Amino acid sequence: MPRTIDLNLIPPLRALLEERSVSKAAERMHMSQPALSASLARLRIHFNDELLIRSGTRYEYKLTPLGVQLLARVYSAEMSVERLFAAQDFDPATSTHAYTLATSDYSMAVLGGSLSSVMRRSAPHVSVRFENITADIVLRAPDSLRDITGALLPHGYISEMKDQYLDVFVDRWVCVVSPTNTLIRRELTFEMLSALPWVESFSSQAQLTPPDRQMRMLGVEPMVEIGVPSFMAIADLVAGTDRIAFLPYSYARKLEQSGALRVFECPFDAVPFLETFWWSPVHSHDPEHVWFRAQLSEAVREAHLTPAPQANT
Repeated sequence: MPRTIDLNLIPPLRALLEERSVSKAAERMHMSQPALSASLARLRIHFNDELLIRSGTRYEYKLTPLGVQLLARVYSAEMSVERLFAAQDFDPATSTHAYTLATSDYSMAVLGGSLSSVMRRSAPHVSVRFENITADIVLRAPDSLRDITGALLPHGYISEMKDQYLDVFVDRWVCVVSPTNTLIRRELTFEMLSALPWVESFSSQAQLTPPDRQMRMLGVEPMVEIGVPSFMAIADLVAGTDRIAFLPYSYARKLEQSGALRVFECPFDAVPFLETFWWSPVHSHDPEHVWFRAQLSEAVREAHLTPAPQANT
C-alpha cells in the first residue's frame, strides 16, 4: 500500500534542505522551532532517512546522500504543486508571475526590450529575469530547464526535444569593421578575410561560432588577435582598429545605426540560424507558460526581426 503523501510537508522540506538548520528554516517559514522539528520528524519517517545530520557543533548540519538528491528536486516539486492549483487562476492582467529566461547577451539586446514592452501591455504586474546561458544549462537540458521558464539559443546546442521548443526568429551572419578602417572601402572580398586581424567569438561551450568554423572549412585560417565569449565586447574591440569580426545582423545593424561599426555582407554563403526557445516538458501546458510563448512571437514582430518559418506551437 502506498504511503500517504502530505503536500504540506514540501515547503518545510525545501527550507530545511536549503538552510541546513532547523532554526533558520523555522525563521524563514515563520514557524516555531518545535513545529518545524515535528515536520522534520515526519519527513524522516516518510523517507526512512535522517536527511540532516549534525556536522561538528550542534548547530551545524549536513545533508545525507538522499537529502542531496531531494534538494535537487524539491524546488521543482513545489513549483509543480503551485502550478497544479493555480492552473485555473491565471489572468495576465492580475498575475504577478516571475519568469526566468536564460539567454545570450545578443538575444537580450535584440529581443529583451520588445519582450518586456509586449508583456507589460497585457500583464503589468509580471516580471522577467534574464540570466546568462551556462554550460550547465546546455549540457543538462531538459532537466536544467525545470526550474526556469526556458532558454533562448539556436539549434545544435541542446539535445533535440520533440515538442518542447519554439523556433522564434531567423538571423544571419555579417562582418563588421570600424568606420575608420581604410583597408575596406566599398566591398569586403574573400581574400581580405585572411589579411585582416580578427576578434573571434566563441560559445559558452568554448566552441567557435558557425561562421568561424565555416570560414576555416573554406580554407581561410584567420589571424586571431582577440578571442571573446560575448558579442557585447566586439564593438569596443573593433572600433578604431583594422580588426574584423562576425556578428548576427540584427545586433550589428543596431551598432551600425549608432555609428559604432560598419556592416558588410559575408563574402561567402554563411549559413543563417534559428533562434529557438526551449523549455522543460513540465511547463508545456501551464497557462502562464503558454501565454509567455505567445508574447515571444509578438515581441519578434515588434522588434522587426524575421519570424521563424513554420514555428512550433
